Amino acid sequence: MPTVLDDISAEILDLKQKIGATILAHYYQEGEIQALADITGDSLKLAREATKVDTPVIVFCGVLFMAETAKMLNPAKTVLLPDTSAGCSLVDSCPPDKLARYQEMLRENGRKFQTVTYINSSAKVKALSDWIVTSGNAEDVVRNKVPADHEILFVPDQHLGRYLQEVTGRQMILWNGSCMVHEIFSVHDLVKLKRKYPDSQTIAHPECPKNILEHADYIGGTEAMIKHVGAIGTPTTFLVATEPNMMWQLESRFKQHKYIGVPGITCACNACPHMAKNTLEKIRDCMKHGKPEIIWQPEFDKAKEVLARSLLNPPVAPAVSHPHGD
Repeated sequence: MPTVLDDISAEILDLKQKIGATILAHYYQEGEIQALADITGDSLKLAREATKVDTPVIVFCGVLFMAETAKMLNPAKTVLLPDTSAGCSLVDSCPPDKLARYQEMLRENGRKFQTVTYINSSAKVKALSDWIVTSGNAEDVVRNKVPADHEILFVPDQHLGRYLQEVTGRQMILWNGSCMVHEIFSVHDLVKLKRKYPDSQTIAHPECPKNILEHADYIGGTEAMIKHVGAIGTPTTFLVATEPNMMWQLESRFKQHKYIGVPGITCACNACPHMAKNTLEKIRDCMKHGKPEIIWQPEFDKAKEVLARSLLNPPVAPAVSHPHGD
């Protein structure tokens, strides 16, 4: 028997045809949203796919910085975001004025550096950067794009920066930011799960703190996780240390495996409260009314240059996707 959500999904598909829209959804969206999307992906894949969209409207099911990225790379398109209050703790941890003052202090002290910025950042911060990275291209940029005679100021994710230091050998000045989802995984519960499922594999996102990554069998961004899990034919139990909606994507693609989310310190799951602000009702309404729309801002001009140079110039090798210990 059809449900209210089925009716809303049907409305969304009808509106998509009427307004000429392509729906992009991040892997951290609810499964019912991913199921409706034309394209699902991580930040790097969605940024690249957004440039190939041939419809006049992009409906971006993610958080604000992702929709802004889509707009910067597609200035002529209408980009809708179901809820513009869907933010990011990493964005909040690095205010642009504070970063600008810190960069100036480094320059005054004679430091020769380039700023490498995780895509989870505001457009104003991107405009202050030399390179923008995702967990999918970060290692390539650090190894091959930043001159060896420059220091690296890595903002805003200290955990991803620390991991990149280890795998590339490049020392970095790390900003003190972190993801509220990946920050709170419980090492104690992870160790208990590993004991309970001794033949399991732990896969972890590099935004996790070092104490979690030390217990991981595989470390990679969401796209890398999918490739890794997909390459394993034997039914396996995976302990997953990233936002729990990622398991919907894995379960949909690779049904032979079992997936168990690693608990947080205070709760059974680490769902991102910002990603959760997007709902089917809000997606329908934004398509119906043509808002909230991402409007071009002055800082987008400079940020677009850095984004395009960092994310759209092939070839970009898969990165931050090594089995622990490599």
